[in-house]
Amino acid sequence: MVSYFVPRGRFLLKAGNLRQVVQQQHQPAQLQLQPIKGPQPQAQNASLPVARHLRQFSSNPASKEAPLHHRRPQHKQQPNPSQELAQIRRNILSRWTGFLLRWAPMGICVFGAIEWQLQKNRCEKEGKPRTASELQSRIYCSLPLRIISRCWGWLAACYLPPSLRPYVYGWYSNTFDVNLSEAMYPEYEHYNSLAEFFTRPLKEGVRVIDQQAPLVSPADGKVLHFGSASDSLIEQVKGVSYSIEDFLGPLETVEQANSGASYAQALKKKSDGSTELYQCVIYLAPGDYHRFHSPTAWKPTIRRHFSGELLSVSPKVAGWLPGLFCLNERVLYMGQWKHGFFSYTAVGATNVGSVEIYMDADLKTNRWTGFNVGKHPPSTYEYDELVLNKELTEAPKEFGKGDLVGQFNMGSTIVLLFEAPKNFKFDIIAGQKIRVGESLGHIVGSK
Repeated sequence: MVSYFVPRGRFLLKAGNLRQVVQQQHQPAQLQLQPIKGPQPQAQNASLPVARHLRQFSSNPASKEAPLHHRRPQHKQQPNPSQELAQIRRNILSRWTGFLLRWAPMGICVFGAIEWQLQKNRCEKEGKPRTASELQSRIYCSLPLRIISRCWGWLAACYLPPSLRPYVYGWYSNTFDVNLSEAMYPEYEHYNSLAEFFTRPLKEGVRVIDQQAPLVSPADGKVLHFGSASDSLIEQVKGVSYSIEDFLGPLETVEQANSGASYAQALKKKSDGSTELYQCVIYLAPGDYHRFHSPTAWKPTIRRHFSGELLSVSPKVAGWLPGLFCLNERVLYMGQWKHGFFSYTAVGATNVGSVEIYMDADLKTNRWTGFNVGKHPPSTYEYDELVLNKELTEAPKEFGKGDLVGQFNMGSTIVLLFEAPKNFKFDIIAGQKIRVGESLGHIVGSK
C-alpha cells in the first residue's frame, strides 16, 4: 500500500547508488601513469584514459611546435566521495520532507473528518446536542489564540492616517452593521485607530435607563441564555452547560464551605428559602457598542481575574464547546445588592486586546505568557484575587444603575449571576437583541 502512494522514481534512491559511493571511498586516490613504449591494445587504452589523451595530444601537428614542458596537463577535479555521500543524504531528506509536507495536511483533514463524524454519531446516539469531544476541545485550546489576540490588539492600536480612515472604518461599519449615528463623534476622522473606533462613546441620552426595573441590560448585545442557576451545572446556551463552581471559583468564606449546602445554595446571602439564583448571558458582537454598564445598584467585595484561554464566544462556538466560559480568561466581581448575592463577569475572547475596568487601574488582562501553546492550568484554582472596600479610609467602591463599568477592545460576553426573590420573572427571550438600560426582568407583585 505504501509503494502504491509513494513514487519510487521521485522519493526513493536505489541502494546500488549509495553502495557505489561507499565503495569509491576505499579505492586508491591516484592512478599511476605507466610510460607508453609502443602501440597498446584498445582494451589497455580504454583502461588508461589519461594515457590515451596524452597520445592524442602528442599526435596533433600543432602541438609539436611548442615544447612539451611548457604545457600543464589539466586534470579534471574529482568530487570528494564524502561530500557526494552527504549530498545524497541531503537529497533523500529533502525529498521525504517534501513528501510529508505534501501529504500530511490531507491525512490530518481525513483524521479530523473521521473524528468529527464519530463524535456526531455518539451525540445522536445519546440524544445530546452535537458538541465537541475531549480531543476536539484540546486541539482547539492548543491553537495560538493568545498570540493572535495580542497581535490583533497591537494592530488595532496602531495610528491610522486620516486619508485611510473613511475606507477602513466604512468597510468595518458596513460589514458589522455599525450604527455610527448614535456615537458621540460620528465622523470617521475623529478616531486615530481601530481600537478607538471599537470603544467609541455614545451621545448623551441615546440609552435610557429603565428606573422601574430592578435589573437592566449592562450592554448592547444578544441574549444567549437566561434562567435559574440553582443547580451545580447551569446552561451557557440551550442544551450546553458549565459548572458554576468552575466559573466563580471557591466560596468566599470558610463558613460557606462548611455549611453543608450545595455550592449554589451556599452563595446565597439569605437562607430562609425566599430567594433563588438566576443567570443571564449577553453576547457583544463586533459591531455593537463595546462599553458595558452596571445593571443595578450594587457593591463589589472581591475581584478575581482568571487568566485562561481566549477562545471565541460567538453563539455557534458557545453551543459547540461545553464549559466555554470556564475555560476563557475572565474578570469576575462578586458582591451584594439589595436582594442578596450579585456577580458581574466580563469574559474575554479571541482578538479581545484587553478588558478594561475603569475603577480598577491595576487590572491587566491578556498578558504575555510566552509561547506556552497547549498548556492549560486548572482555571478554577489559578486566579488573582483582590479584596475591595477593605480600607475604611478609602471611599467605598459602589456602582449605581447605569454607571459605566468598563470596555472591551473587541466583542465579548457579559455574564450576570445574581440572587433574587423567587417571584422574579425575566422580560427577555433567548436570541433577542437588547440595549443598555432595557429591562431584564421584574419582580411579580412589586410596584
